[in-house]
Amino acid sequence: MGFFDRIFNSDTPEEDQPAIEFGRYSDAYKSKDQYDHWDQALIQFDEKSYLDAYEHFFQYLFDEEENNLSWKQTEQGFLFDIFQGSKIIRGTLDEKFIRVETKVAQIKTSGVGFMRRLVEKNYDLKYCRFALDEESHIVLVFTSFLLDCSPYKLYYALKELSTQADKIDDLLLDEFDVLKAVDADCIAEMDTAEKEVKYKFIISHIEEVLHYLEKKNIFVNEYPGGVAYLLLDLCYKLDCLTRPEGFMMESLERIHRIYFAKNTKKTVERNMTLAKEFRKLKTRSKDDFFKEMYNTKSTFGITTAVDHAKVKGFIEGEIHNMDWYVENGHPEVALAVPGYIIGYCMFNYAVPKPIRDLFILYYQVIEYDYFKDLGFSSNYLEDEKLKAKAIKRAINIISKRHRKDFPNLDPELGHLSFSNKHSFAKSYLLMIYEINLNYRVS
Repeated sequence: MGFFDRIFNSDTPEEDQPAIEFGRYSDAYKSKDQYDHWDQALIQFDEKSYLDAYEHFFQYLFDEEENNLSWKQTEQGFLFDIFQGSKIIRGTLDEKFIRVETKVAQIKTSGVGFMRRLVEKNYDLKYCRFALDEESHIVLVFTSFLLDCSPYKLYYALKELSTQADKIDDLLLDEFDVLKAVDADCIAEMDTAEKEVKYKFIISHIEEVLHYLEKKNIFVNEYPGGVAYLLLDLCYKLDCLTRPEGFMMESLERIHRIYFAKNTKKTVERNMTLAKEFRKLKTRSKDDFFKEMYNTKSTFGITTAVDHAKVKGFIEGEIHNMDWYVENGHPEVALAVPGYIIGYCMFNYAVPKPIRDLFILYYQVIEYDYFKDLGFSSNYLEDEKLKAKAIKRAINIISKRHRKDFPNLDPELGHLSFSNKHSFAKSYLLMIYEINLNYRVS
């Protein structure tokens, strides 16, 4: 598990905290040694030392904390396995050719629906293709001659194959009864108590937002921007804090796509569609949610690496929109604005490590009961009052953790407000805005 995936209270040893990950996996946080291996892979490939190039390539991909990749050299070349969510990607390469494939599902009974879906997907793929093997497995395959498969091409081919297969397997199994799961041994079962907490969090937060919108019908029609903040904050919060798979993950991604689609629909119409998607999600059975809750390893991320300037620009463009909702008696919407900012960044970007840690800490404070139910020991809230000393201590721990790479990292704690949650949220985001991450040490 990534060291930055958890924020810990200084009074509690790390090993005593639950090993629960938050936020989308990203492969953007690589070490200097990994980048050195990448450079060597490019050099060896240009010199036509293909096997040496791919040895360095595997070292570049390997994440010690995830243990996401295994490979061994044979007389002909390499055999390798890559882990990506619920899928194992298996590859072979010799001195001339590389073949990579993963089993998506097995066909129990022939059908037209899923075949049409796969043919349509083939049209969108750049490097891979869906096919059937001799044992009626749906497989996703990439093949290439080595001389035509630079490290750049192989990286993007493996990323496409891995992320597409990991995403589509649960969707196909959920929709088509004629298919059955394969290679399920690469996932780790999640504790039932953790599933219960996550399920309760998902349902209660959806109900809370939908109830608020039903109760504030005039507000919904007159202030669609505020409604959008509530719905998108909900979407990104559920994605970050429960790390869904399968149907729910696709539902949240569809909600994101619907809202930001380039069409002529007005915000009110978009909001209605988003609310409908959440209602549909809420009607799913507990068993349907539970079967998509499991722990996995990953090699490739789908978020885009950005620098702090991108985060600052997003904060600057949105944070002051919460002021009107505070002044006019809509504190729930005001709090959704910073939630939207943080959630949007976590959903779409691989932000710098210290910013990621601070974002997760924000959720630990605002969603204190959820983290407590998961088993995290912290004292950020007591009787609904924010505990300034504990929060400041946690921020200082994050700063100390990352100061080797970011020597100017020194958050201005004096400007934080602890009078209520929305005041804290605004001051916290402005603190993050002012952070200096320049002069990173290589």
